[in-house]
Amino acid sequence: MDPFTQDGPVIDCQHLAKTYAQGQINVEVLKDVNLRVLAGEKIAIIGASGSGKSTLLHLLGGLDSPSGGGIRVVGEDMARLNDADRGRLRNRALGFVYQFHHLLPEFTALENVSMPLAVRNLAPARVAERARALLERVGLMGRLHHKPSELSGGERQRVAIARALISEPNAILADEPTGNLDRKTADQVFELMLRLNREMRTALLIATHDPYLAARMDVVYALQDGALVRQ
Repeated sequence: MDPFTQDGPVIDCQHLAKTYAQGQINVEVLKDVNLRVLAGEKIAIIGASGSGKSTLLHLLGGLDSPSGGGIRVVGEDMARLNDADRGRLRNRALGFVYQFHHLLPEFTALENVSMPLAVRNLAPARVAERARALLERVGLMGRLHHKPSELSGGERQRVAIARALISEPNAILADEPTGNLDRKTADQVFELMLRLNREMRTALLIATHDPYLAARMDVVYALQDGALVRQ
């Protein structure tokens, strides 16, 4: 069976822990995190600044290694993969959206969205066609050849969402995706994410301090004292 279309949890972590060394002191950020994310599910993680929300998303996305516990993404044990295989799994199964869009400033919207597929050495025409289709879906067909500096904050986040979706991932991990936007633009961007979640059945895991956004998700967890508590 194709691991990227398998049944079962998209993300499954058990007893996840993360400790950082600060000088001679060990700081335990995550202690015993257990979480299962199913296909199409919408999950919010809330918590105070510094509670470990970003750390958790980095671990689940394979961008950092846990101090303890295990993570499976579409059935694959992340700890058993080498760096190259982990990168390939991340490229195919996961999409990332950040508070600050992290678009490459020297590239156009079309080129930024194309990047996750371009690194797979796919046919450029096929990649560009897919990128155009996604930019159209997020309402940016007229901004294909604009660079990030020529786009508004909301438009940049729409490009970032299209980039996250181009590989048709099983899940999107979003870290404060509307935190840098005004309320009206934030609502528009969030509505877009919810619509694409419904249409594409991509699981959505959002770390946010915004109770309004969290309330519209299927499940809400609070990160307290290094563990997830279902609200």
